Amino acid sequence: MLLLGIAIFAYSLRDIKFSVLVNDFVHINFWWFGVAILCMLLYLGLESWIVKVFISDRIEGFTFKDAVRIPLVEQLFNGITPFSSGGQPAQLFALMQTGIDAGKASSVLLMKFVVYQSMIVINFIIALIIGFREIQDKLHALAWLVVFGFTIHLAVIVGLLMIMFWYSFTKKMVGVLMYPFHWFMKAERFHRIEDNLNSKIDSFYAESVRISGKGKLMLRVFVITFFQLAVYYLIPYFIMLALGYTSANIVMVTSFHVLIVMVISLFPIPGGSGGAEYSFEMIFRSYITSNSKLVLAMILWRLLTYYFGMLAGLVAMVIRPDKVVEEPDL
Repeated sequence: MLLLGIAIFAYSLRDIKFSVLVNDFVHINFWWFGVAILCMLLYLGLESWIVKVFISDRIEGFTFKDAVRIPLVEQLFNGITPFSSGGQPAQLFALMQTGIDAGKASSVLLMKFVVYQSMIVINFIIALIIGFREIQDKLHALAWLVVFGFTIHLAVIVGLLMIMFWYSFTKKMVGVLMYPFHWFMKAERFHRIEDNLNSKIDSFYAESVRISGKGKLMLRVFVITFFQLAVYYLIPYFIMLALGYTSANIVMVTSFHVLIVMVISLFPIPGGSGGAEYSFEMIFRSYITSNSKLVLAMILWRLLTYYFGMLAGLVAMVIRPDKVVEEPDL
């Protein structure tokens, strides 16, 4: 993925003199760029806090150092797998390394996922209202990928909410939807997949029942997640300020970033590589008039929001976790 990123950056720079790019970088406002870096650090730090809140509600002795490892490991495996599919299993593995039971770890990650997805959908609806017309003018047919991405995220949330509130109906519906697959699979494999899916549904439902009586905890996590996503979505705005575009509209730029993140989630290449860079350049071309500064902004954005997390995840993987000792459930 690093080699692919270098190739994409090199292609983006094909018509730009390297000396011009270096000159633009040297003259950026490093204070504002520092704020952009701080936003990314806060994003990871706030997610670590969310992990700590969820785990500490169930298990004593879980350290903040171990909590910090979880989002970093997630960043690495999200970044190297198609559709960010490796992030959840990697987090589960990292939690199990600390001695947490797999079932409890899975339940915590599912609830964290529900909150995160819910906030993404809410933010997206707001961003869609604010910036879709303008993004449609810039991306044309690609803009409908944004709507398609939203539909997928919404469907995931609806499915999870159905498990929480219409458990019996959802179990039956999943059984009906799964049934045609047995025509194309061996019976043993089909039953193994069916049992695994039912186990996950049961686990999520049990955790949702347990957590439903903890309104203060969930409100706390929702608030933290709101600020976590807010600082992340603000990163391109501070990069633009660093490049001297001080008249940038913070609401519009932030809305555009929300929509870009949604587009990235649809590209099967890990990290949305190629699609992410193209979307950023197309959307911000009318705001960043200098071609060299536009490419520089894109590179800085990708380094912060994608490659930084991957490299930090590599470091997190080699850090020895602290161990918790779980008391057996009575």
